[in-house]
Amino acid sequence: MEKQDTKTDIQELEKKLKYTPTHVWDSIDDDEKKRAFAFAEVYKDFLDQAKTEREAVRYISEKALAAGFTYPGTSNPPSSAIVMNMYGKTVSMARLGTEPISEGVRIIISHIDAPRLDLKQRPLMEKEDMAFLKTHYYGGIKKFQWLTRPLSLHGCIIKSDGSALNVEIGEREDDPVFTILDLLPHLARKAQYEKKLLDAIEGEKLNIVVGSLPFENKDVSDRFKLSVLLYLDQKYGVREEDLISSEIEVVPAGRARDVGLDRGLVGGYGQDDRICAFSSMNALLDAKGLKRTGILLFADKEEIGSDGATGAKSRFIEQVVAELMKTAGLTPTAFQINSILSRSQALSADVNAGIDPDYTDVHEKQNAACTGYGLCMTKFTGHGGKYAANDANAEYVGWLRQVFNRQKVVWQTGELGKVDEGGGGTVAKFLASYGMNIVDCGPPILSMHSPFEISHKGDLYMAYKGYRAFLEE
Repeated sequence: MEKQDTKTDIQELEKKLKYTPTHVWDSIDDDEKKRAFAFAEVYKDFLDQAKTEREAVRYISEKALAAGFTYPGTSNPPSSAIVMNMYGKTVSMARLGTEPISEGVRIIISHIDAPRLDLKQRPLMEKEDMAFLKTHYYGGIKKFQWLTRPLSLHGCIIKSDGSALNVEIGEREDDPVFTILDLLPHLARKAQYEKKLLDAIEGEKLNIVVGSLPFENKDVSDRFKLSVLLYLDQKYGVREEDLISSEIEVVPAGRARDVGLDRGLVGGYGQDDRICAFSSMNALLDAKGLKRTGILLFADKEEIGSDGATGAKSRFIEQVVAELMKTAGLTPTAFQINSILSRSQALSADVNAGIDPDYTDVHEKQNAACTGYGLCMTKFTGHGGKYAANDANAEYVGWLRQVFNRQKVVWQTGELGKVDEGGGGTVAKFLASYGMNIVDCGPPILSMHSPFEISHKGDLYMAYKGYRAFLEE
């Protein structure tokens, strides 16, 4: 081996041979920093407007239609850019490329559901002269994080005449908000302190305060419940039976905010995984000269296993490909659709867990995602011995590295915690079942699954830049 005599020689050798992740802010110029901050402003507005999957579908559909995308069958000749949705809870955007669709497509799939509380089908009850709404939590939450904080109600109610009522209460300045009560410290020793954290708050006690004034007539039972029902009837024309055919989600009230004196972070609800949904949407809207057909999927139900008609396990992707084939003048068959998907490349656009400075012991630091170090490629997820994971092949990871490096995307790699610490899954394995290459790829998040998640504006911008590079290559 040739001897390295000078300090400069050694530094050059280290630069050549070692891999060292770089911070986004050390890698971009002032103009890109301004673009990153401007992008984050629009992102915060998206978080405020899309607190549920239904709201996200409406937002994405409106942006797509404004950009010239059309619903299949609504334009003549057929548009090369289409938008499709399923039951208003999952949506796809797609644009034909210059290369034949038979050669395969580029897919970015993210999810637009988030951990929350759902109202039960018969939620309204009265207890101790107050009215409450009973909930059932959705996805992986820490129950104690949802107590004693302002909450809002979002969703829809299908009334007895079949009409739909969209609900949003708790976001405007003059709206009431809702909350879940908690026990005062003076009385919590046996009821909470002596229990494990998992058991200290019972799911059946996540009841939302919705009323505290009685119905005026003292001769009726459940006066506080009746008072709430009277308000719902007079204000919205809603009766108690209508709540059975409703989907009302309880989410944190309030806007997404800048975090820190330097405003480098975004704090807000639902960033897992709406940060990837927003970034990929804008990547396709801004992409130029697509060679391969680009498809975005915004899936529902990821936080509870991706089952159901609007989850990633559904065959919605096949319908999207079929519509694109018809637009390209081809007759879709099951064989051709599966052939296209097997030749495709995909990103499972989902977040990773950034290292929490106060809990570094749950991470293996050399293989953990760091906040501010860009888009994170996660070769595999799952738990323990990579169970229930897609494990991307080396060739695909190598190709994606080249794409990101050519386009000056700041990226890193990461695992979801130590091998035996826990783990988690994504939708990647469901698309991989078609035989396509797919890898998880998204920004790191702090306080994931909490009501106030934290992202870095540099990572947000690199997610957009990386997804656009993937679509344009």
